[in-house]
Amino acid sequence: MKKIILILSILTAGLSTAQQYDVKSAFLEKWNNSKEYLIAMAEAMPEDKYDFKPTKRQMSFKTQLIHIEGNMKWLASTYFDLATLGEPEDLSELNKEDLLNALASRFDDVTIAVKAMDEDRFKEKVEFFAGPKSRLQMLNLLQDHVTHHRGQLVVYFNMCKVDLPQYSGW
Repeated sequence: MKKIILILSILTAGLSTAQQYDVKSAFLEKWNNSKEYLIAMAEAMPEDKYDFKPTKRQMSFKTQLIHIEGNMKWLASTYFDLATLGEPEDLSELNKEDLLNALASRFDDVTIAVKAMDEDRFKEKVEFFAGPKSRLQMLNLLQDHVTHHRGQLVVYFNMCKVDLPQYSGW
């Protein structure tokens, strides 16, 4: 009886481990948390600070958000079959609420595109300006780009003396 329980425990642990290595599940869990945190940051920054720039050569808070959304759109439409025909290119005239909606919507679009992609396609090599990459590398780039610019926005909060929302990495 102890052997059967041990074997079942090993098999169950193997299934749990296999689920942790599922590309889509691992990415989407982190992606959803990334969305929640960036949206919370965008909500926490007062709208009158959206034009704030730490220096002349840096993007404003609002432009950072628009840049993040645009990069998600570009990467997802280029490498993950996201259809974006007829969508507006210029988000600069949007107010805070509409920009937050556009940003949340783009996160959702990426989620839908990734969910729809066959798992084997993440192994495919694609052309990228930095050389051939796998779609999995492009998926990692999606998240890394959001994280990079979100980290820059932390400085904006500190310089504007605005409290950051509580961070949740996972």
